[in-house]
Formats: sequence, structure tokens, C-alpha cells
Amino acid sequence: MKINILQGAFFPVPPIKGGAIEASWHALGKEFSRQGHRVTHISKLDCNSSKSEIIDGVNHLRVRGNNAVKNSLLLKVLELPYVLRARKEMPVGDILVTHAFWAPLLFPKVKCGLQYIHVGRYPKGQLKFYNKAARFQVPTNSISNVCRKQISDRGQRIKTLPYPLSWKPSSQIDFNQKKKIILYAGRIHPEKGIKELIDAWINISEKNINCWKLRLIGPWREEQGGGGKKFLDELKNLAKKSKNPVEFKNPIFDRELLKSEMENAKFFIYPSQAAYGETFGLAVLEAMSCGCIPIVSELPCFTDFITFGRDGFCVGEKRNITNSIQKKLCEVLILSESNLNKIALSAWNRSKEYELEKVAKMYLDDFFLLLQK
Repeated sequence: MKINILQGAFFPVPPIKGGAIEASWHALGKEFSRQGHRVTHISKLDCNSSKSEIIDGVNHLRVRGNNAVKNSLLLKVLELPYVLRARKEMPVGDILVTHAFWAPLLFPKVKCGLQYIHVGRYPKGQLKFYNKAARFQVPTNSISNVCRKQISDRGQRIKTLPYPLSWKPSSQIDFNQKKKIILYAGRIHPEKGIKELIDAWINISEKNINCWKLRLIGPWREEQGGGGKKFLDELKNLAKKSKNPVEFKNPIFDRELLKSEMENAKFFIYPSQAAYGETFGLAVLEAMSCGCIPIVSELPCFTDFITFGRDGFCVGEKRNITNSIQKKLCEVLILSESNLNKIALSAWNRSKEYELEKVAKMYLDDFFLLLQK
């Protein structure tokens, strides 16, 4: 099978500057190739990469893209010339996987492959214009429901398939050897609930903190999807108001180093408030694969892979998320080691359902199904 993968205009592949979607399709592309398929992966040309190279059997082609900006309309304008350049480079194929906004409109219906539209962001009405699409692939059931409302006449083309883990789950979990770290790893952006998290953390009594540390890792620069220097400084100034330890670390794009951070931490907290931005929460699943107990907001995307009370915890009360985070942290930090061990083990086992080989097979089966029609 000839599989083409077209990423958006703003992150390179391999994902040396982040991007959950880019990391997922990079891993899937390599697995498709390992299983004998011809894979061409087109992404943004970066100063640290070449225009073409072969990585683990995948033919990588790169074209000039752009840096991300905050304005969503301008993002679409900036992506247009990138997609036109990519169209000139794209070889003939059987399947074309893409999440680029313009690609379903500007690419031919079948020449480069049946259009396999990855809906990696909350759809804002654009799907109704994608008449050439053979499949709308979504990562969670909650996003599937949104899509079905927007394109009710094409519901049979919607398929829910998850992101895979980009690494193998840790071989064994010894929760007692982990450090007393509550880790957040993701974009340092207001919509992620980080300000509320720090506000909750600094108001927990020192007695309850009991040597625990809050560690935040992620990109803060606007061109990397962060909230900017002003927001980072605001967070740091807020953290200084308390003796409760808060540690800020630079973003980690090396997958093995990030995995090591997750293997060291006992909890992974992700209180995202991005109701129209969060479609899966891959970082949470990755943390679970390292034996981290997840603490997440009540966004519906997390319920696909977390059963609250068994695999992790939820902070609700949207009207007072700070109070909800503080209350939940006070509850979990005093749980017995045996209880926490049980939950960590359950989270780890749950994550194994999303191993790369298993998820890649789901996609390949779906590709074959479309090609047989």
C-alpha cells in the first residue's frame, strides 16, 4: 500500500519542536513502513532538517512552512502556500492522511490517495466543505459526536481511532521508587489551567505538601503554541508567593528524556480548560504508560482511556477549578502507598491498549477497508 502523510505547516517531523499530532503520525508512519508499506511523509522544512531523507524506511519530504501565530484566521492564510507546495511534491498514493486545513479542498480526490482526514482539533464547521473525504478519522468518541452533528449526512464516513503511544510502556512499575513529584508536561498556556493549578498548589498547607514538588515542563513561546513570556512571568511571580516548591523546566522534545521525567513522577496533572481545543490528551496517556497516576479536568476526551477512581482522578467544578484542584490534591496526597500503587498499576495496564503496533493495525485495517469499496 502507498501511504502519504501530510502534516500542517507549523511543526517539523520528526517532532523536534513538539506537536502531539506530528509525534503520533511520525510513529505511525514508521510502523506502517516496518509492516511493508511505502510511506511518504511531508512536513515543514526546518533549519535543522534536509529537504528529503529516509528515516526508518519512511521517505521524508519537506517544504517551506511558517511559524505559528495566535490568530486562527491568519494561521489558515499562512498554511495555504505550504499546502500548494506540498501538492507539487506529493507522489501518487493509495491513502492520503492529512490534518492540514486546505488539503481536502486543494488536493485531487484520488491521485495522491483517498483523502483520510485526521480531525486532530475541535472542528469549527469546515468539515462540511470536505466533500472529497473518504474518511473523517477522530481520536475520541466526544469529537466523533461533534462531527456527527456537523456532517450528519456523512456519519458513515466518521471513524474513531485513537492516537498511539509513541514509545513502549515502561517494562515494570515500582511506584515506591518514584519521587514525590506532581508533573505537568504540555504547553504553558492559559487554556491549560496552569494558573489555577499553581494558585491551588500554593494555598495547600505545608503539612499536606510534606516534601511534594510541583514540576511544570513545556513550551511557553507563542510560536510553539505557548502563552508567551508575559504569561510565564506571571506564573513564576505567582509561585513565589508560597514556600510550596514549584519548578519550571524548559520544554523537552526528546521523547526518551520526557519519558524519564514521567517515570520519576508519581502523579501527572493536566487540568486543561480547553473545551474546544482538547481532543485526546496524549501526554496524559503517555504518563500513564510510565506508571504516573493522572489527575485531569472533566473534559470528555479523557474518559476514553481513564475510568475515574480506578485509573486516575478528575477535578470538576468548572466554576471554581482552583478550589477543585486544591481539594483533589489534598485528597490524593494522603492516600496510602498501597492504594496509590493499585491505581498506578491500573493506569499502566490501561495504557497498553494503545501500544503502537496495536493502534497501527487499526489504521491499516481501515485503510484496506476503504480501498476495497
